Amino acid sequence: MPEPLLELDSVAKSFGGTCVLTGVSLAVAPGEILGLVGENGAGKSTLVKCLLGIHRPDSGTIRFLGRPLRPGEAGIEGIPQEFNLVNDLTVAENIFLGREPHRFGLLDRAKMNAESSRHLARLGVEIDPDRMIGTLGVAEKQMVEIAKALSVECRLLIMDEPTTVLNRNEAEILFRIMRELKAAGTSVIFISHRLEEIRTVCDRVAVLRDGVLVSVDPAQELTAIEIAQRMVGRELTRMFPPKHYPDTEHPVLEVSNLTSGREVRGVSLSLGKGITGLAGLAGAGRTELAETICAIRKGRGEIRLNGELLHLKKPSDAIAHGIVYLSEDRQGSGILTEFPLDRNVTLASLARYCTAGFIRRKDEDAAAEDYVAKFRIKAASVAEELKYLSGGNQQKVAIAKCLDIHPQVFIFDEPTRGVDIGARSDIYTFISELAQSGVACLLISSDLEEVIGMCERVFVMRSGELAGCVEHEHVTEEEIMYLATGIQ
Repeated sequence: MPEPLLELDSVAKSFGGTCVLTGVSLAVAPGEILGLVGENGAGKSTLVKCLLGIHRPDSGTIRFLGRPLRPGEAGIEGIPQEFNLVNDLTVAENIFLGREPHRFGLLDRAKMNAESSRHLARLGVEIDPDRMIGTLGVAEKQMVEIAKALSVECRLLIMDEPTTVLNRNEAEILFRIMRELKAAGTSVIFISHRLEEIRTVCDRVAVLRDGVLVSVDPAQELTAIEIAQRMVGRELTRMFPPKHYPDTEHPVLEVSNLTSGREVRGVSLSLGKGITGLAGLAGAGRTELAETICAIRKGRGEIRLNGELLHLKKPSDAIAHGIVYLSEDRQGSGILTEFPLDRNVTLASLARYCTAGFIRRKDEDAAAEDYVAKFRIKAASVAEELKYLSGGNQQKVAIAKCLDIHPQVFIFDEPTRGVDIGARSDIYTFISELAQSGVACLLISSDLEEVIGMCERVFVMRSGELAGCVEHEHVTEEEIMYLATGIQ
């Protein structure tokens, strides 16, 4: 191996007596793409924050370019797992935040917009640099985060789950750019729970388990199953539970001619008890449809629940009827990271825990502890603030919050975003069990393997409209993509 660009020696980090990293020693060569994998809570994000200067290791050393790493070291850039964007600034202002170009002492907006458009075009997307970040969808925000990182020259680029909300074509473009960076001598640390991506694009893969580096191997020498088993430290059973066709003869939710601006146009569909999928390319209107059904977005059309016409004016109306939505934007819409775990679980169902205006804290804590055990949430206690939990454990809390409403209809929007392979299997099993108990589940996902593995019936959207529906043996990647792209 050539002289390392980055070298870690016995790095350790603890928080409040909990050891998160234990004696991690690792080297990254110039022009190497290193995959970093592990379960939620394995220490990946903490390790990244140590490299970015956000955390200082308790012990051990980190060397970059042959010298001790300094906080905020120039030459290291990161794409965070959770968005680090300002909603009230434009796309260009976010990309150049803190390093804005000037001309004659004035902000050079023309240059900012031109450079932003160039970096976004490199990613194969067309986003107006003057658009406000708050108006973008999750996939578009992810592209802005990537463009922001690529706009800075660096020697080491750290990508933390950059493909979780990207479709396959968008991910392939990103992989091409990673290979271009590698050819130019830039190193990449790539974190992903999609293990086939790791094997496809990475030179080596490092596995963390419970804060300990358990292996570093050439990526091509390991199968996805072998990587997964090293992550969890046990044999893995099948990923997806048995599929069941939903009860279409007795619709629970019926949507007729639902419209919301340009994003949702005349959509009609029905959901029976069981799991129904909703697929489509980024920008097809899947999330917007879900938000319109739940009255997060204003729309027109008819929504019926068990035959009853509903008049939903606000999200709380949908919740009152047992229609719940797990947002794809976990931290933006799903949870409150400054709140403790137990308070997050009861955010939408707090009225059930109140007597004469007082909250029954013991009942609230007991409910939260039940969900912690059921979903195997890694937390010091139910009083721990969510900002200290890993992304995957935060997602489990978001699911628990929705479940505590006792829903009739549960809309899952990218439910396994940022979730490791072991927890992903748990979530699939939970969704299947929920469907078998009589809940109508709508599964929205950019991961076609997930949609195909879970659903016997899949609606496909394109450009805000319903492009069609595939069922049984027709639930294949080819059939779904034909509808999503307009080939048929």
